[in-house]
Amino acid sequence: MTLTNKPSSLNSANTSFYNPVTRQSVLYVKNKVKNMKQKKVSLVLGSGGARGLAHVGIIKWLEEHNYKIESISGCSIGALIGGFYAAGKLDIYVEWLKKIDILDMLKLLDFKGSGGLVSGDTLMAKMNKLVGDSLIEDLPIKFTAVASDIDAEKEIWINKGSLLHAIRASISLPLFFTPYLYNGKLLVDGGVLNPVPIAPTFHDATDLTIAVNLGGLPVGDGVLKNIKQELNFSAKIKNYMGKIAIPESVVSESGMYYVANKSFDSMQGAIARMKLSAYPPDIELEIPRNLCGIFDFNRADEIIEYGYNFCEKTFAEIENKDV
Repeated sequence: MTLTNKPSSLNSANTSFYNPVTRQSVLYVKNKVKNMKQKKVSLVLGSGGARGLAHVGIIKWLEEHNYKIESISGCSIGALIGGFYAAGKLDIYVEWLKKIDILDMLKLLDFKGSGGLVSGDTLMAKMNKLVGDSLIEDLPIKFTAVASDIDAEKEIWINKGSLLHAIRASISLPLFFTPYLYNGKLLVDGGVLNPVPIAPTFHDATDLTIAVNLGGLPVGDGVLKNIKQELNFSAKIKNYMGKIAIPESVVSESGMYYVANKSFDSMQGAIARMKLSAYPPDIELEIPRNLCGIFDFNRADEIIEYGYNFCEKTFAEIENKDV
């Protein structure tokens, strides 16, 4: 993966990491980061649409700085990025993503879903052609995709069977993707119940647990800009699908799409803060939720670079922190 060296407009956010209660625990994390020759990592990758491309930059930084990722737990975009990385196919996915435009993305959206706008069949067929499928239990890195059972109202951890089926279940954003039928259970996006799924890593024999929370508090003035970009994306959907009438009440700046998206982001942010407060990782990387729009995959280079720089700044702060 190639990262540009030019300054990015997304590099102004403040970093955040786990701030332990005691001086001893601060020192514990600092010494782990500083003194081990190779650090074995459990990586928790949260949900958040296109913001999840920051996961790619974070993974690249960890690899370059002698952190060995031995376990991944992810939901939604975190399951997709983490699953492809565990299968050794992340570079292929990222290079493909950088080459496509909005029209190419729209062609992957089959507007024939039931219980959601998009069935996801065309998208997953493309992923299968692009990277192939694997059995999760055969991957060289331990991997768990987290989805939500909407009938039983509980998390579902998928750690065996088809990787692509697990990813499809975990990315089922309510109202956008059709819920996915998996082993007799109707599953939606894992972020509905646990946007940063740390629990699957509890029994890992690793040195550090690093969690990436894509639902951090908004910073700066980027929100309006991103909303307009997303509304533009919705308008392109409307133009592309000429036979489908998308009412103005859906795509307007105060319409259904905006309200649903903002509500879901706010809900996930609150849930993530509660979960991570109860079960804190060694290090938390908290990405602001107004970093970019949920469908801004056409900004891949920018978002990946942001994740890389954010990770670098956070680890520098940890090493320099007074204890």
